[in-house]
Formats: sequence, C-alpha cells, structure tokens
Amino acid sequence: MHKTPIQIRFNDVDQMGHVNNAVIMEYLDLGKDAFFSGRGLSPTKSDFTVMVVHYDVDFRKQIHYHDQIEVTTEVEKIGNKSITVLQRVVNTETGDICVECRTVMAGYRRSTSSSEVIPPEVRAWLTR
Repeated sequence: MHKTPIQIRFNDVDQMGHVNNAVIMEYLDLGKDAFFSGRGLSPTKSDFTVMVVHYDVDFRKQIHYHDQIEVTTEVEKIGNKSITVLQRVVNTETGDICVECRTVMAGYRRSTSSSEVIPPEVRAWLTR
C-alpha cells in the first residue's frame, strides 16, 4: 500500500467549512500519480499507460481545513486489460476513513491510440 500525505490548502475549503468533493478527487489523483510513478509507470513518458474509465466514490466523513490526511493507494484487482485501484482518504489523527474510491483503469497504448492488455512487466510493478 502506498501512502501520500496531503496538505490541505485554504482554497480547498468551501463555504460549508469542509473540503469540497471535487477537490477530494484531485487528492485521489495525487495518490494515483505517486503510486504509478513510484512503480515506473509514468503517465506522460511511457507508450503504455492506464486511463480512468470508471469511478465509484463514497464520501463518508467531512474533511476540514486543519485535518491531517493521507491518501492510501493499492491495486485491488488486475484483469486482462484493466486494473481496479482502491484508494482511501484517511484522517491520520483519528484513523477515520473519510473517502473510499474504487477506480477502474484501462490499459492504453499511445502509439496505436487503442486499448491494450496489461503487460506482464506492468503487472509485476503493480503487485510489488
């Protein structure tokens, strides 16, 4: 499991006093970027990459400006051409899971602009 600490910015908080749900999706993107880049799958440099095709998000608890949070990211399932990534936004002071998100990502080959089977070396990177 990969952990990405998140610094909440002043402009992340809406008029209700909590972090806006659209901003939380940006936090999840930061977690995915750190996870994939840390395993050698650069979203901008590799011919093979993965792209989001489906989100399933549960917003469980509000996140406030001074909360200490992190995004945890792990691969839950690898299919033939897709992977399911499980992420959680966790309040590190209380241990509460504030958000849980499952993201289905499809393999994609830039040079052919088409879907692609997840290569064996990428499977190995994703499961370490």
